[in-house]
Amino acid sequence: MRRPPITGVILAGGLGRRMGGVDKGLQLLNGYPLVAHVVERLMPQVDELLINANQNAERYAAFGHRVIADAIPDFAGPLAGLHAALTAATHPLVATAPCDSPFLPADLISRLWAAFAAAGADLAVARTFDQPHPVFCLCRRSLLPHLTDYLASGQRKMAGWYAQLKVVEVAFDDEAAAFENINTRAELGRFERPGTAD
Repeated sequence: MRRPPITGVILAGGLGRRMGGVDKGLQLLNGYPLVAHVVERLMPQVDELLINANQNAERYAAFGHRVIADAIPDFAGPLAGLHAALTAATHPLVATAPCDSPFLPADLISRLWAAFAAAGADLAVARTFDQPHPVFCLCRRSLLPHLTDYLASGQRKMAGWYAQLKVVEVAFDDEAAAFENINTRAELGRFERPGTAD
């Protein structure tokens, strides 16, 4: 089966609570904002790239991609970002990645797509060993009404929504380190190369 075009979205809509309330995607790692690392790795894998952000829209727009905000108020989490992406996407499939995972795999989308197509799934989710990574997913844009209803019921947990869908988990055990995410300033410092700190 030929792969249809895919819209990628970088989820940068959170409050960065564990990093002291700063806009996490704009924090520097080795001299570049975290989101810039994700753009560089995700952009070659998709046909359109969006950035989901709820603050500092002009700074995110400087990366050259359309910035979309949540339609669901009050920083409702990654499902609100996916909802915004499904609403704005040009293409029939939508892939997500978080702004705090600067090492994401170069073959993320191809592997998600292969499993998604083979299973006839609604949604494919990356997994390393026994740990699923729901913010790394590929899903059908046509799931928008289903997700809208789920969010309207007050639900916010990704796992709860996934449980209602045909989901395939895709093993990335060979690239587990690529899913390292950076939630705190200490973690940011741990990945900083000497001589590149701001």
